[in-house]
Order: sequence, then structure tokens, then C-alpha cells
Amino acid sequence: MNQEIRRKVLCVFKDLHRMRQTVFQGDTTTLSAAREKINSEFCKHKNETSVDKIEELIAKGQEVAKVLSVNVIQAEQHDSGMYKVKLRPEVVTIDNNPYTPMPDHMIGPFKKKKTKCQEDS
Repeated sequence: MNQEIRRKVLCVFKDLHRMRQTVFQGDTTTLSAAREKINSEFCKHKNETSVDKIEELIAKGQEVAKVLSVNVIQAEQHDSGMYKVKLRPEVVTIDNNPYTPMPDHMIGPFKKKKTKCQEDS
């Protein structure tokens, strides 16, 4: 494996571990599980020689790091049953309109559709 590819692989490896520490900060169980998963995936492919396959795996690793940073949030449940969410600046949020049920006078009455059998009787 040439030095440039090796450098890219090590960069992705380090980026994934840094992202794991940022995203799952304070959650030791998830931190260890993520560490094991990252290490096992890299060990599984450590004997890969095809440059195209290695480039594909590098791209996949970069994509995983981006998904972790942008889409994964951490929440803690407090004694009151409420959750406290830790939002990082890079997490993508969308505007969410609260649910407001429709007033009863706007729903129904619904008419049943007559079928051929009902029309004959």
C-alpha cells in the first residue's frame, strides 16, 4: 500500500475515533461499543490490497463520520422523566411545527359510499 493511501486510512481511523468521543461523550458503554466496532471494521479489511476497494472503504468511513457528526444526538433522562438533549452546533435540525388537533366541528360527518349491493335493496 502506498504512503498516500496509508495516510488517508489513518486519517479516517483517527477521525472516526475523534467523532466517537465527541458524539458519545460521557457514555462509557456506547464509547466502548463504538471503539470496538471501528477497530473490528478496520481489522477486517487490514489485508485489502486493491486500491479501488481501499478508496471505497475510505469514502464509506468518511460518510460514517459525517453521519455521526450531523445526525446523532445524545439525550439524558432525568428523574422527572424529562430528557435533556445535548445538541452540538453541527447537528442538523429542522423546524418542527407542534401538533394541534383539528376542532371537532371540522371533522365529519362522513357519508358512507353506497355499493351496488346496497342500491338494489
